[in-house]
Amino acid sequence: MLFFVGLGISGFKSIPSEALDVLSKADIVYLEQFTSPIKRLDLTKIRNATKGEFRTVKRWQVEDGREILKKAKKKKVVLLSYGDPYIATTHIELRARAIEEKIKTHSIHASSSLTSMIGECGLHFYKIGRIATIMSEMKSLTTPYYVIYKNIVEGNHTILLLEYNQDKDFFLDPKDALRGLLETEKGQKRSVINLSTYVVVASRIGFKDQAIISGKISSLNKKDFGKPPHTIIIPGRLHFTESDALKILGECIDEPFDNSEKVKKISKQMMERYVPMVREALEEIEPYYMDQKKYQVILENAELYIHDAEKFLEDGQEEVAILSIGYADGLVDALRLAKGLDPKM
Repeated sequence: MLFFVGLGISGFKSIPSEALDVLSKADIVYLEQFTSPIKRLDLTKIRNATKGEFRTVKRWQVEDGREILKKAKKKKVVLLSYGDPYIATTHIELRARAIEEKIKTHSIHASSSLTSMIGECGLHFYKIGRIATIMSEMKSLTTPYYVIYKNIVEGNHTILLLEYNQDKDFFLDPKDALRGLLETEKGQKRSVINLSTYVVVASRIGFKDQAIISGKISSLNKKDFGKPPHTIIIPGRLHFTESDALKILGECIDEPFDNSEKVKKISKQMMERYVPMVREALEEIEPYYMDQKKYQVILENAELYIHDAEKFLEDGQEEVAILSIGYADGLVDALRLAKGLDPKM
C-alpha cells in the first residue's frame, strides 16, 4: 500500500495525528524535500516518529518512482512531503501509476503554503489565477510574464513560486526575481511590469518568523526579506477589504492599489497603434482616387471597416476588431499597389 502524506506548513508540529499513526506502522517512509526544505530538528523528529525504514529521496527518485512502487506492492510505504501531498504534480502522477498497477493508495492531506498564504495576506482565494514559477535563467521569464499579464487583465492575482534547488541549496531571491521581470518587460514592451507595480512578498508562511511585506517594486528593492522560502504575489483587482487587510496583516510600505488599472489587453494595445496608422494611410491615398468614382466604394468600405474596428473594440469584441482593421488595411494596401506605391508607407 502507498500512503501520500502531507506534513503541513509548520514543521513536525503540523503533522496530522492520522499521519503520525501511519508513520509508526509503515514499513518504509520516503521523505522528499525538493518541494521545500525541512529543518534538521523537524527531520530528526520525523525520523524518530518512524518505526520502520526511513529514507530521504530526491526529485528524480520520485519522478522515476519505480523503487517506491515496487516496495508498495508488498509493504506499507509512505511518501512524505511538505505541505499538502498533491500540490506537487509529480505526486499525482505517481499515485495514478500506483492505481494502474493495482496498488492501494491512501491520502492524508494537510495545509499548504500556497493556500495558507492567501488568507495570511488577506487576499480573496477565489481571485487567484494561474500560478507560475520564476527560475534564475532569464530566458525562462517570458512565460511567467504572460501569466501575470493574463491574470491582471482578468482582475486575478498571480502567485509566483521562486526557484528552489535542493542539491545546490539555492533559493531565488525575491529581488532577483523582480529584477528579472523588469528586464523581461524591456523586451516584451507590453506595460505589464514596472517599478510602480504593486507586489506582495510572503516569506516563511506557517513559521514563527513569517513575514508579509507589500509595496511598489521600487520600494521592495530596498528590503531584506530574510530567510527563504519566499513567494511573490502580484495582485490584480483589489477589493477594498483586501487592501485593508494588506495594511493590517503585514508590513505595507505603500498604499495598496489596483494593478489592473494600468495594464491594457494586448489586443487593445495593438489597436491603439494600428487604427491611427491605417486611418492615416487611407487619408494619404484618397487624393489619388478623388475623381475615380468606381473606387469610391472601396474607400468607403475601408472607412467603414476602421469604424467597425473601433466599435467592436469598445464593445469588448477584440478578435472581431482586429479582423475589421485587418480588412481595412488590406483594402488600403490594394489601393496603394494599384498606384504603384509602397503598401508599407
